[in-house]
Amino acid sequence: QVQLVESGGGLVQAGGSLRLSCVASGSISSINTMRWYRQAPGKQRQLVAAITRDGSINYADSVKGRFTISRDNAWNTVYLQMNSLKPEDTAVYYCHTALYSMNYWGQGTQVTVSS
Repeated sequence: QVQLVESGGGLVQAGGSLRLSCVASGSISSINTMRWYRQAPGKQRQLVAAITRDGSINYADSVKGRFTISRDNAWNTVYLQMNSLKPEDTAVYYCHTALYSMNYWGQGTQVTVSS
């Protein structure tokens, strides 16, 4: 099993920055991919960024050039650096991984960007 705990959300003005953290515990040695999703009110959950153990990275088109996903070498913390934030980035941000066909989610952290 894996436990995920996000932190770092908050209220920021448009153009500002935030850094989200996701601390993983449990069977982290078996994790291959960590992801950040977000869900805005009334909208479906959207994949924002993903990073694999071998360092491959993918971003949603809407955040390319503004967001950066990274991890520590121990693979127990994943970060999402968010720059040039826009009001449309407002959402609850969730950390996710999948292991042995099980999906694991954190509790989410609220990001609110004011115009």
